[in-house]
Amino acid sequence: MKPPTPSYEELRRDRPEMFANVPDGIEILLDPVDIEAARRSVGSDEPVGVVYRDRFITLIRDAVRFPGGGLGLYTRILPAGDTAGVVVLPLIGAGPDGPDVVLVEHYRHATRAWHLEAPRGMGEPGSAAPENAIRELREELGVRLDELTPLGRVHADTGLLGGHAELYAAHISAVGALDAAEGIRRAVVMPLLRAEELIGRGEITDGFTIAVLTRARLAGLFPKDRAHPAP
Repeated sequence: MKPPTPSYEELRRDRPEMFANVPDGIEILLDPVDIEAARRSVGSDEPVGVVYRDRFITLIRDAVRFPGGGLGLYTRILPAGDTAGVVVLPLIGAGPDGPDVVLVEHYRHATRAWHLEAPRGMGEPGSAAPENAIRELREELGVRLDELTPLGRVHADTGLLGGHAELYAAHISAVGALDAAEGIRRAVVMPLLRAEELIGRGEITDGFTIAVLTRARLAGLFPKDRAHPAP
């Protein structure tokens, strides 16, 4: 029987909130006997603990007991640090229909495709979320923001990802130099209603972008009568 690896123990010590067991939830098993039983229940000899770690993510395999009593192994991904990611919706102009939104066309390796999305990034260790939001706009759009509005947080995939992102809207006066080195080929300025139309047509599929656009609208950053036209 093999206990969790030392790096797993270190992670438990440093980030106890990610290993808390709550009533009626999925229980993380730590006793070596229970871990071995969980392995046998799924016919696996895969190790429990930190499976992979780099400067961006930590992949973990936990031994668990489900609410129904069954045992198993459950894999999840945590951000390498405890700093939240950020998503920033740039807003530009102030016409009668409200500000336009600025999205970037970004090539994403995971999907091997171009996506129209709001600027976003992983948090820098030791930096607060607003600082990370300002940095992302500077890096991706080459701009300094005039005003930053917090819009809450979002969990992108509660079945796999343990981290979250903080959402913001940022008023800017112009778009600067794009970060082509990171796979951004253009910025697109459009009214909110156009962005929502693209979501409805399945042309904007990035979950973070859909979330920040929705939060911005619900936060009252756009005129309600314009954002919700009569049928």
